[in-house]
Amino acid sequence: MTIICTACIVYVQVNNAGILGAKIDFDVMASFIKAPNADVQEQATAAVNLSEIMSQTYESAEECVQTNYYGAKRVVEFLLPLLQLSDSPRIVNVTTSAGKLENINNEWAKGLLIDDKRLTEERLDEVLHQFLKDTKEGSLETKGWPPHTSAYVVSKAALNSYTRLLAKRFPNFCINSVCPGFVKTDITNNTGILSAAEGASYFVRLALLPKGGPSGVFFRQQEATLY
Repeated sequence: MTIICTACIVYVQVNNAGILGAKIDFDVMASFIKAPNADVQEQATAAVNLSEIMSQTYESAEECVQTNYYGAKRVVEFLLPLLQLSDSPRIVNVTTSAGKLENINNEWAKGLLIDDKRLTEERLDEVLHQFLKDTKEGSLETKGWPPHTSAYVVSKAALNSYTRLLAKRFPNFCINSVCPGFVKTDITNNTGILSAAEGASYFVRLALLPKGGPSGVFFRQQEATLY
């Protein structure tokens, strides 16, 4: 989703396109997602073999990376000339806490993504290329990639990293990424906890930050947190 406000001087872009890149049995997941409390949820989750209710192919992983990372990036690059006309341009990339680097055990990839001095768009491409290569070869677990919905996790980690790069590239922009939480949308098969309106409120808050607000930050709803 891209929002351009031409009735005022502020131009806002919100990227909210995303796919899971895997098939999930949401009927099984719903049994522990909607458990009455954390203890029951933990017991239900432990009783489920996630590999039996989640499946990811190379084709679905590639589509996920192309949509979640490269799709968002293309929209940003296409709209940059328009955003630069504003005296207070904003970009909000919608990502996920699942894309935090703590969820990636591939030390080579994590080392590149966490190092602001070494991180470049070309290195992001390298990470994604290697991930897809390992996916095709069936070596995700041995190479330290996430075992479940790995394409979703890696593509969103890449989008978080791209957000940081953009913030450095355009210091006069306000550019952030945000995880809205578990929202009732198509991507969750409407099994989420929050309504779509509640989830969208976190995007809007970042889009309406005052001039000079934080940039290059990842938010978990309203709270700034580590990438």
